[in-house]
Amino acid sequence: MSLKALMMREQNLHAISLITLLILGASAPAQAFDNPYSNGIGGNNNGHYIDRSAGREWERNPPKGFPTLNAQNIPLMKQAVRRYAAIVSAGGWRPLPSGTLKIGTSGQGVALLRKRLELTGDLEKGSSYSSFYNNYVERAVKRFQVRHGLTPTGAVGRRTLAALNVSAKIRLRQLRTNIARMYGLTKKTANRYVVVNIPGQQVEAVENGHIVSRHSAVVGKIDRQSPRLRSKVHEINFNPYWNVPRSIVRKDLVPKVRSAIKSGRKDLLDSYRIYAIDGRGRKMDSSKINWFSDSVYNYHFRQDPWKDNSMGFVKINFHNQHAVFMHDTPSQSLFGRNLRADSSGCIRVQNVKKLVNWMLASNPDWPASRVDAVKESGERKDVRLKKTVPIYFVYVTSWATPDGAVHFRRDLYNLDGVGKTASAY
Repeated sequence: MSLKALMMREQNLHAISLITLLILGASAPAQAFDNPYSNGIGGNNNGHYIDRSAGREWERNPPKGFPTLNAQNIPLMKQAVRRYAAIVSAGGWRPLPSGTLKIGTSGQGVALLRKRLELTGDLEKGSSYSSFYNNYVERAVKRFQVRHGLTPTGAVGRRTLAALNVSAKIRLRQLRTNIARMYGLTKKTANRYVVVNIPGQQVEAVENGHIVSRHSAVVGKIDRQSPRLRSKVHEINFNPYWNVPRSIVRKDLVPKVRSAIKSGRKDLLDSYRIYAIDGRGRKMDSSKINWFSDSVYNYHFRQDPWKDNSMGFVKINFHNQHAVFMHDTPSQSLFGRNLRADSSGCIRVQNVKKLVNWMLASNPDWPASRVDAVKESGERKDVRLKKTVPIYFVYVTSWATPDGAVHFRRDLYNLDGVGKTASAY
C-alpha cells in the first residue's frame, strides 16, 4: 500500500466515531460481534453483573462521534425515513413484555428482542440461537443503546425496554420533524461553533466540520426548560459570583431558608456564602430579614466565589433574552447519570476547562497553563474573547450520521408532538 493510501486510510479511521469502532463495529459483518471473549461496558462474560462505574464513566466522557448539525446528515436522514416508512408499512415492530433481559437468558422475550433489533439493523437477520441472549445480542443491544442516548450496558432494563417499545410510527414522525429542524439549523452554523443539544444532554465544540470535544451536560428541568437560542460567546468569567436568578430565589432559596428557620437553623445563607443586597446595594444581615414576608423578594441574592459556588470555577457568557449561560458545577456526580435534566435552564458542562481552553484560542495571553493557575488560585478574572464563538442551543431528537447510525433521543420537553412515550425513559 502506498504512503498516500496509508495516510488516507488513517484519516478515514479517525473520521469514524469511537462509538462505531468500539461498539457498533463500523462496517464489519455482524458475525464479527459474536465474540465469546468480548467484555465491553455492561458486565462480565457470564452476565452476572453490570459494571455501573464503567457506565457512569461513559456518561461523563462520551466519545467524540460526528457533529449533529451537519448538512451531510440530511440525505442520511432521508434514507432513514425511507427505511422506517417501510417498517411502518410492514406493520412496525411488536412491543416487548416487561422484565429484564441480559446475556445468558433465553425464551420468547429474547426471540422478540432479536426480531426487534433485526428490523432496525442493530442485529443481523437470520442469526443462530433465535431465543438465546448471547454476546452477539449483547453487542446489538449496546448499538441500540448508543443510538438512543442510553448507557451501553448491553442489558435490557427499564429504560432500554421503554425505548425499544416506542413505536416505529412515532420514530418515523420524529425523523421527519427533525429533518425540518435540521434544514434551518445547518444553514446558519459557522465554521467554528458550540452546540448544546438539549434532548441529547451534550455539548459539542465543532471546528471545520469535525468535533473537537464532546461534553456531557446538565440541562433544564421539565418545568424549567433550557431555551432554544442563537448567540455568540463573548466573555469567560473565572471564579465568578453567582447572581441568584429570581426563579431560583422563589422556587428554591426562600423555601429552603424558611424550612431551615422552622427547624431552628438561621445560618443557611452564611453556610453557602450567599448574601442579600437591598435596593441601595447594601449587604443585609440575613438574621434581620423577614423571610416569611413577600418583601424578601425585593432583595438581590449573590453568592461569593468559593469551592462550592454554584458556578464552579468558570462561567461562559453570551447575550440572550433568557438570562441563561453555561458553567462549571461542584456537583460533578450528576454527569454520571443518563438523565441529566436537573438545572433551572442554564447548562452545566462536564470537563468545562477543555471547552474554555478551546474558546480562548483567540486569546494567546490565556494559555491552558494560565487557566489552570487561576482555577487553583481562586482569583476573580473576566476575560473578553478577542474572537467571539457562535453558540446554538438546539432541540434535535433524531438525526443520522456517516457511520450508518440513526440516532434518537428522549423528546425531553414533549416538543415533537408524538406523545409522552418518546420521553418516558
